[in-house]
Amino acid sequence: MRKVLAIAVLFLVTGQLFAQKVKSNSEKMNTSKEHYTFQLSDKVTRQKVSFKNRYGITLSGDLYIPKNIGTEKLSALAIGGPFGAVKQQSSGLYANQMAERGFAVVAFDPSYTGESGGEPRNVASPEINTEDFSAAIDFLGLQKNVDRNKIGIIGICGFGGFALNATAIDKRVKAVATTSLYDMTRVMSRGYNDVVTLEQRTKTLEDLSQQRWKDAKAGKPADGPRNLPETLKGDEPQFVKEYFDYYRTPRGFQVNSVNSNGAWLITNPISFMNMPILSYVKEISPRPMLMIAGENAHSRYFSEDIFKIANEPKELIIIPKAVHVDLYDKVDVIPFDKLDSFFKINLK
Repeated sequence: MRKVLAIAVLFLVTGQLFAQKVKSNSEKMNTSKEHYTFQLSDKVTRQKVSFKNRYGITLSGDLYIPKNIGTEKLSALAIGGPFGAVKQQSSGLYANQMAERGFAVVAFDPSYTGESGGEPRNVASPEINTEDFSAAIDFLGLQKNVDRNKIGIIGICGFGGFALNATAIDKRVKAVATTSLYDMTRVMSRGYNDVVTLEQRTKTLEDLSQQRWKDAKAGKPADGPRNLPETLKGDEPQFVKEYFDYYRTPRGFQVNSVNSNGAWLITNPISFMNMPILSYVKEISPRPMLMIAGENAHSRYFSEDIFKIANEPKELIIIPKAVHVDLYDKVDVIPFDKLDSFFKINLK
């Protein structure tokens, strides 16, 4: 078990789990940048939009609106995630489903990824990715058909952590839900189940610090190895196989996705290592929080631990037999009716 956890840490922190080069997968995957991994509902319209965050980065989003709404002002949702995904994947699927249920919804590509702006590419930041949610709230609150007093957010996977952080600091958010929550600052700094020792953490920081000299000399930050291989060898940890089944197969492949088709920068973990993002999760209260996790998800403990810390009102739902990625796209597993009722009750 400890060996598996050590491999998992290595995969997330340095991207070194699969260092081999991979061949093009174009003959198996839809490599169009416009490809969506789900079908647009005939009850919904989708419109490309853009908006800037507080750092001046232009974010690319899709606005989903239920058809035939007339002049009614709608409750609205901002949806982001998973970590390393783009809006044509899970966040867009969620937006499509929630728009069917009567919400105005924006799904967005995070800064530095997908079709959003920011240089260098394929880098993440706990501060900027939290800000991305608030920028989406800015955008929704300016729409004529949105009631700006009825806005909530949904964060998937790593963006579940950013969603909670954004809700704690941005009082315009009236309710928040997470699915398959990851606290990226915790997992990058401590590893899965917090098994990383001080010695291991110190070695990681030493390596990252030395990489900065290399990047400075080269004049640009270096890419790490690709996040996932073209094929599996069979001895990978189960959670890696599950990620592969989503990101590297026609089920969820999207050419703009870092996890499907790219790599994070080698120095990507630096800003996460000393930055716990959920220190103020208690301050979400009295606004309601809904957390959803799979019974068999390797990430389940993140939701359970935050649930223990958070103040009421809060609710934790464990989906029987589900694994982490089941809550990315399996519409028969994701409790959309519960998400619908949660936000309709609390966005008043």
